[in-house]
Amino acid sequence: MSETPIDPSKRTWIVTSACAGAVGGVAAAVPFVSTFQPSEKAKAAGAAVEVDISTLQPGEKVTVEWRGKPVWIVRRTEQQLKDLEALDPQVADPDSVRTAVPTPAYAKNKHRSIKDEYLVVVGICTHLGCSPVDKFNTGAQPSLPDDWKGGFFCPCHGSTFDMAGRVFKNKPAPDNLEVPPHVYLSDTSLLIGEDKA
Repeated sequence: MSETPIDPSKRTWIVTSACAGAVGGVAAAVPFVSTFQPSEKAKAAGAAVEVDISTLQPGEKVTVEWRGKPVWIVRRTEQQLKDLEALDPQVADPDSVRTAVPTPAYAKNKHRSIKDEYLVVVGICTHLGCSPVDKFNTGAQPSLPDDWKGGFFCPCHGSTFDMAGRVFKNKPAPDNLEVPPHVYLSDTSLLIGEDKA
């Protein structure tokens, strides 16, 4: 059986067509593959957030956004810090040992914080993702106990949290509020989203 010789001009066209097809395929694939890389907006959404806390007064709260979630920074008063210990028997996880919403080692203390006076938590209820409201005033109030010491109240289903973000017993929320990774860059600057300087 003899082979039929290919016309040299056809061979040139076949090679040229194949090369053009390969170039076209690569040109089409590059934009497609580049869609797998995160956008600048996505990169920024996951980036750490620096917060100036120099003007935050005792009893005040500031909210910043990190990864699309509200993060609360609360500067607690001396009285709010004193009241926390008395609440240990009333909260479901006083030592933050539950693992469903892990607490960083540096926040596994009675104040759930690096610095006693500053609370840093994600402001999302661990029940169904609602956002609790501030109830820093003490005493009897609607939907709260008469001996309320201040904290947070989730109006959706009635979960209550103390000034350390610890959930009270027998409430729908199963866990304490999340403590995000964070580090102090100075006495007046806080970095949310990273816990190593």
